[in-house]
Amino acid sequence: MTPLPSANSPQALDCRDAAPTPPDGPAVPGVALGLVGTLALAACGGGDGPETNDPPSALPATRSSEQTARFLAQATLGATRPEIQALSQRSLDAWLAEQFARPPSSSHVDWLLSQGYGAEEFRFSQRGLDNTIWRAFIGGEDALRQRVVFALSEICVVSVLGVDSAWRQFALAYYLDVLQAHAFGNYRQLLEAITLTPAMGYYLTFRGNAKANPKTGSQPDENYARELMQLFTIGLVQLRPDGTPVLRDGQPTETYRAEDVSGLARVFTGWDLETAGMAKPYPPEQMCRPMVQVAGRYETGPKQFLGTTIPDGTDARTALRLALDALFAHPNVPPFVGRQLIQRLVTSNPSPAYVGRVAAVFANNGQGVRGDLRAVVRAILLDPEAHDPAHLQDPAWGKLREPVQRFVHWARAFRATSAGGLWDIGDLSDPGSRLGQSPLRSPSVFNFFRPGYVPPQTALAEQGLVGPEFQLTNESTVAGYVNFMQRAVATRNVGDLRPDYGSLIPLAANAPALVAEVALVLAAGQMTAATQAVIATAVQSMPAKTDSDLQNRIHATLLLVLASPEYIVQK
Repeated sequence: MTPLPSANSPQALDCRDAAPTPPDGPAVPGVALGLVGTLALAACGGGDGPETNDPPSALPATRSSEQTARFLAQATLGATRPEIQALSQRSLDAWLAEQFARPPSSSHVDWLLSQGYGAEEFRFSQRGLDNTIWRAFIGGEDALRQRVVFALSEICVVSVLGVDSAWRQFALAYYLDVLQAHAFGNYRQLLEAITLTPAMGYYLTFRGNAKANPKTGSQPDENYARELMQLFTIGLVQLRPDGTPVLRDGQPTETYRAEDVSGLARVFTGWDLETAGMAKPYPPEQMCRPMVQVAGRYETGPKQFLGTTIPDGTDARTALRLALDALFAHPNVPPFVGRQLIQRLVTSNPSPAYVGRVAAVFANNGQGVRGDLRAVVRAILLDPEAHDPAHLQDPAWGKLREPVQRFVHWARAFRATSAGGLWDIGDLSDPGSRLGQSPLRSPSVFNFFRPGYVPPQTALAEQGLVGPEFQLTNESTVAGYVNFMQRAVATRNVGDLRPDYGSLIPLAANAPALVAEVALVLAAGQMTAATQAVIATAVQSMPAKTDSDLQNRIHATLLLVLASPEYIVQK
């Protein structure tokens, strides 16, 4: 994958402006800070690389540290050097089985309550939500689950920005708890669980949705019905099992029409918050229960969509399940969902064969079960295409690491902890001074980026490739990311987060060894010798007499690796 849009793109980096400006004074010496700009600007170009038709190779039972680090970059939000070393001598099947069996990080709702965020002063606040997200993403022991939770949160999108209610932080925390509980479960059960969350009811505006009123001409809200089909299950166009579109007269074939949306919308009437046994003003627990039915608002008549008819008089719960069953059985679901999970974990442009293999596992896990997410995740991560070494030289392969992924990767790789246990990192959405992205703060139901986004007037566009994460990439986010990570790696002004660089201190006097170690842990050894030499030369020019000098060398090395295109593009 070409690292960034080409320089003539209207959305490409202006190479004159991309070099970061430290807002609080330099945290690393000027020579290293200047090199950050050089490395960032190296991504302004782009070009074609060698094509290969070689078949994928099998990943060996024991692997090099580089191969293992590459796998862990796909399977987790970040791993330490000891974790990389240990897994290189273990079966990946055994590691996956261990991760699947590991219980979820403690409940987000329970954590908010334990920290006092259920107090009346937080009723109309978002406080605590970011804290508990970072707690799980950075500090969670369930590394694979948290990676899948993050992926699912970007497919079945809910954003705190669109939940206009009291206790919204609890609504989103409960939603995350649902994703955690179902991340390795069945996609059909996940669909039902998220449908009934208050967060989804508010976000896609069907909480309190009422049946049609002939006197006023009002109709049920269609928002959730539309997005459930378009984004969560079947997509806009009919797909073959390998994810390629079905064409008629050379044009893609649509999956649904307006009448399907209006018919399905009748199912999502009458649902509202469960407040039984609660006294007003309602406590946060109202946001932490599945929604229930208000009989007078439910449309009892027949409901028709996508060739399915739910008969007149069917009760609301049964109608909901029949509707979800019909969508879940649609042939589009395995390739549509499977391809997006591949994009979130491994590569933006998987081959049709890769999508087809994953979709086949989604359709049948080998035991006749459809939608087994555990089997799907395993198929994605162990597929030969995911770890084929030939792809390391293929510019069409890989994915841009999202800003959140880069930040959490650094934090997990160097065992960052919260000094006070509060994980007070905050909202990182500001593109100029932070990451330009923060979990569960998407600006729309279409996520921070669309799975089919093509950066215009770029090498990607010329090759017919997509680059979803490039929708977040512009002058502000590139500079903002480097400035933010400059502060983070130097343990300044990023809440109470404190990394552990103990493993790097013995290497700090030896710049080439220090750079090689960081390049392995963060970039899976995929940084070229030339780039490592440039960084090592800059670091070697820095003083190394005192402990403070050695820490500065470590900070500079981390920042330069984190800013390099060879890290930012996950291969």
